[in-house]
Amino acid sequence: MPITDPDPSGCWGAPFNKNTGVPTILVVAVALVDTDNRVLIAQRPEGKSMAGLWEFPGGKVNVGELPETALVRELKEELNIDITESCLAPLTFASHVYDDFHLLMPLYACRIWRGELKALEGQNLKWVRPVRLADYPMPPADIPLVAMLRDFL
Repeated sequence: MPITDPDPSGCWGAPFNKNTGVPTILVVAVALVDTDNRVLIAQRPEGKSMAGLWEFPGGKVNVGELPETALVRELKEELNIDITESCLAPLTFASHVYDDFHLLMPLYACRIWRGELKALEGQNLKWVRPVRLADYPMPPADIPLVAMLRDFL
């Protein structure tokens, strides 16, 4: 079913997906890669769903927003860094059905940004070698992305 209407949270999604019976939510994520080929992961803080799990930075795509634009905005809001859309390389995507929604999550790679990383939402941050990413508990949607990153890097 095509993504056609925004859901009440302002994210694009189908109000009802006849295949899954739940709305589709579009979020975007990035594998920030440093000069040592390590990837940044963030731990979901207390009070959020799936608190304590590690994930790739990113967030929801708002109505009318392109995924790349959403990622630029989210990284400024969450990590205090500036990136340009031209520095984002599409890498892969995740599609996962949770109990109450279907998550569609494009993953981009980015090696260039400006500013000093700072966790603005109380999350823990960690630079991890791709071969060690599987050592960190992650949300189910993020897990398949680990193998892609390991092969890419």
